[in-house]
Amino acid sequence: MRIGELAARSGVSVRALRYYEEQGLLTSTRSASGQRHYTPTAVDRVLFLQRMYAAGLSSRTITELLPCVDSPSEETSDAALERMAGERDRLTDHIAELVRTRDSLDELMAVNRAYRESLRPV
Repeated sequence: MRIGELAARSGVSVRALRYYEEQGLLTSTRSASGQRHYTPTAVDRVLFLQRMYAAGLSSRTITELLPCVDSPSEETSDAALERMAGERDRLTDHIAELVRTRDSLDELMAVNRAYRESLRPV
C-alpha cells in the first residue's frame, strides 16, 4: 500500500509516517518512481508506535524497545521492561516536580489574595 492509504488506515498523518521512517521506526520499499510502498503489517506497526508515543516515550526510546517487537526473546523482553521501568521512574519524578511547582504557584496566589484583601478599605 502507498503512504496515503497507510495514513488513512492507521489514522496518522503522512507527515508522521515520513517522520517514523526518518527515525528508523518504520520501513518501506520504493517504487522505480520513488513512491513509498508498505506491507499490510505496517498498519499494526504504526498503531503500536502511536501507543508508545501516547505513553510518553520518545522516538529514541521507542527505537531501543523495538528489538523486543522485531526479535522477541527473553533477553529483549527483559531489556524492554527495564527500559520502560526507567521511563516510568522518569515520568514519576517529573510529575513530582510539577506538583511542587504547582504548590509553589498556589502559595504565591494565596499571598496575592491576602495582599489584595489588605488593600480593601475597612
